[in-house]
Amino acid sequence: MIKQPVLNASLGYAMASATISAAMAAEAMIGRGDEREAEEAAAAAMRDALNDIEISGRVVVGEADGQILNVGETVGRGGGPELDIALEALEGTTLTAKAMPNAIAVIAATPRGGLLQVPDLYMEKLAIGPGYERGVVDLDASAGENAIRLAKAKGVDIRRITACVLDRPRHEKIIADLRKAGARINLISDGDVAGVINTAMPETGIDMYVGQGKAPEGVLAAAALRCVGGQMQARLVFRSDAEKYQAQRSGVKDPMRRYELDDLVRGETLFAATGVTKGEMLDGAKRVNGHVHTHTMVMSSSDGVVRTIRSITPVKR
Repeated sequence: MIKQPVLNASLGYAMASATISAAMAAEAMIGRGDEREAEEAAAAAMRDALNDIEISGRVVVGEADGQILNVGETVGRGGGPELDIALEALEGTTLTAKAMPNAIAVIAATPRGGLLQVPDLYMEKLAIGPGYERGVVDLDASAGENAIRLAKAKGVDIRRITACVLDRPRHEKIIADLRKAGARINLISDGDVAGVINTAMPETGIDMYVGQGKAPEGVLAAAALRCVGGQMQARLVFRSDAEKYQAQRSGVKDPMRRYELDDLVRGETLFAATGVTKGEMLDGAKRVNGHVHTHTMVMSSSDGVVRTIRSITPVKR
């Protein structure tokens, strides 16, 4: 008898309703300059949508600064599969407030125990898309060396490799190293979940993501890559002894451990993201004549299919 996946397409579409609801709520805040209100509106809408689904969900990666959808919160109507959930109701609060590209609402789910619980600290991340042998890139190698390795594996000149990097002072060395190697760089102001996922989407033109970002977002991005076969390596970054102590208190036994994709996310995985502002992957939410148009992607590790949903939802003016 063929074993049927616990996380089937129907549940994937149900989970996508949560990102759609969050994106619709955030749409009303695009360009209004209020990051906190945008984040709270998206989180409240996502929670309400999740609580309408027949699951027994537990948030293991949640909203770090909000009042709802925090780590440990239960969501769902009860019954149904027991799930661990990683979410960010609005990835790109600044992007939304300033009407800049690439803000998304995002969620991932696995059966209990499938998501690594990480402290709200920074993490080194290195990610590439599917189709490469394991070990092509190495977190402990320089960014330029990894770009050269990737170009060789892809069979192209290094000048055709594009790396996505958060535009931060801490990444000056990475940026200089990539440019010295001859690679192109796509600098982004925020949104490293989208940055990592872009490596798995050929239409974005992004080959590699490298740099430091928040650890919870690393787990979310890893869930997407698990669904489509990408690769990711990561390691926690400590800027003080207090942060190392915080990690130890949260259960991190080896602070210098290098995490592979299967360490971050295990087993069956569902992933959904809806665009809030227009980006490389997804169109943004847009209000037209009393309706909100949304663009969503849903992925499942059980079949590797990337499904897209175009929704037009009537809303009150």
